[in-house]
Amino acid sequence: MGGDHGPEVTIPASLDCLKNNPDLKLILVGDEVVIRQQMAQELAAYQDRITIQHASQCVGMDESPAKALKNKKDSSMRVAINMVRDGRADACVSAGNTGALMATARFVLKMMPGIDRPAIISTLPSIYGHTHVLDLGANVDCSAEHLFQFAVMGNELVKAVEAIEIPKVGLLNIGEEDMKGNEQVKSAAKLLENSSLNYIGYVEGNSLNAGHIKVDLIVTDGFVGNVALKSIEGAAKMIGTTLKQAFDKNYLTKLAGLLAYPVLKSFKQRIDPRLYNGASFLGLRGLVIKSHGGADVLAFKTAIELAICEVNKDVIRKISEQVEKTLALREIA
Repeated sequence: MGGDHGPEVTIPASLDCLKNNPDLKLILVGDEVVIRQQMAQELAAYQDRITIQHASQCVGMDESPAKALKNKKDSSMRVAINMVRDGRADACVSAGNTGALMATARFVLKMMPGIDRPAIISTLPSIYGHTHVLDLGANVDCSAEHLFQFAVMGNELVKAVEAIEIPKVGLLNIGEEDMKGNEQVKSAAKLLENSSLNYIGYVEGNSLNAGHIKVDLIVTDGFVGNVALKSIEGAAKMIGTTLKQAFDKNYLTKLAGLLAYPVLKSFKQRIDPRLYNGASFLGLRGLVIKSHGGADVLAFKTAIELAICEVNKDVIRKISEQVEKTLALREIA
């Protein structure tokens, strides 16, 4: 029910995923009347793979997380997360209010032992394919210990999802030299250097998309991570708009645009944010995927596909086990 478009996007995306994943079963949580109206004839075709779970409330996109947690106990968001907690669902995917989703998920699912705070991780396109980055906005202020915990969780997710045995982990900083950065980042670097992770050192902002070396995972606090993410999204939109304006200028530029269309189409597909939609909330005892609120059908489908992948790769169990091992090793040391 959440996001800017609600069932008009989430239901068609769900049906597309069902067509492409024959073993998938979905529970659609929200206003049952609205869901049935939106699905029309498709419900009969997938009646053995779709369950509708009615929820009488919905969290607004601008609603206070605290008020949503206190007053919306039968919201579609709360009901869906409860189903993950109770083992009735393997994952929750939502395009709703990010703050409310995080607060509700943390309250209902609880944190993994050894993890202080959840972190948001997603992928960004790069010249090497893509790069995983966390935290993207869950934690404005982080200690060195928090950054270390983020690295441990992110490393395990990258290993599982990307099938990379030893991911390269970098710490986002204002320079690659050892003397650069604040005390929080310097302290985190020491923790990472003394860990079993393949820590390659500091990386600068350009490594998010086009650094001189491939980095599989970049770790930062939520303030910097969110600013970087929104800056990249803005730059991509500006480039697309500027190119369109340039090719629409006159007949000659329009002709040039037609000639360049195959290249432009390939470029657009490479950096299309819809193909990178879906961010995981790491550190919780259950799998929650946050879709962009403005997601269209393709973007929301991408978020569901991400949830399917992480369920199949057993990401939650692997992260939990790795966190436990890391804590044990640090106690011995």
